[in-house]
Amino acid sequence: MISVIITEENIYENKIVIEDKADVNHLKNVFRVKIDEKVRAVDGEKEYICRVAELDKKSVTLIIDEIYEDRFSTNIKIDAAIGILKNDKMDLTIQKLTEIGINKIIPLNTKRGVAKVSEKKEKWDLIVKEALKQCQGVKPLIIDEVTKIDKLKLSDYDLVIVPYECEEQYTLKNLLKNRKENIEKILYIIGPEGGFDIEEIEYLKNNGANIVTLGRRILRAETASIVVGGVLINEFQ
Repeated sequence: MISVIITEENIYENKIVIEDKADVNHLKNVFRVKIDEKVRAVDGEKEYICRVAELDKKSVTLIIDEIYEDRFSTNIKIDAAIGILKNDKMDLTIQKLTEIGINKIIPLNTKRGVAKVSEKKEKWDLIVKEALKQCQGVKPLIIDEVTKIDKLKLSDYDLVIVPYECEEQYTLKNLLKNRKENIEKILYIIGPEGGFDIEEIEYLKNNGANIVTLGRRILRAETASIVVGGVLINEFQ
C-alpha cells in the first residue's frame, strides 16, 4: 500500500488533505492513484488507512477509514551514535537504520574521522522520510545534532555498547546474555572509517560503556552500524 507522511495539520476530522507539492506529485503522477484507492498515512504516532476522495490540481484529499496506534516500533528505545561517514556510506546507514527501527542517530565528530561535518545535513531527514515510507513504519528515526564523544549523555541510558576492533574476548553475545533487567534505553556507539582513538575508548570505558567485539573480521563502519542495530532490535523487540 502506498504510504504518505503527514502532520496533525493535514487532518480535518475524518479527512486528510495532502498539500505538499512533492507528495501530491508522487500520488498523482508517479503512483497514479485513483478515486477510492487505498492509501496509508502516518504522522509519527498513528497509522491511518484511507481511501482517495478527491484529486485536485494542488492537493489530494483522503477519507480516513481506520486508525491504528503505532504497531511497528519497539518499546525499548535504541539509539546509535555513529562517527560521521563519507557521503554515500552515511546515507546508506541512515536509510537502513530507519528501516530496522532505530530510534535516533547521533552523528559524531571523532578524532580519526575522515568526514568532518559541523552540523547535520538537510538531506539526511529526506532519506529518513523516504525510507520510512518504504518500510511501512510509523515513527521516523530522529537525527540529532552533530556532537563529540565527550558530549554524549551516557548517563541517560540503561545500557551503552561500543564495538571495538581491539577487544578480543568480550562479545556482544556475552553482554546480552548477562544483561540487566528493566532496560528501557540503549545506546550503541560506532567509530568512523578510521576507528576509535584509544583516548576515546578509555573515556567511554571509564564512563560505563561496555566494550565488545563483533568477531574476528573487521567490519566497515556502515556494516557494523546495521549489524549491531539489527541484533539489538531482534533481541529487545
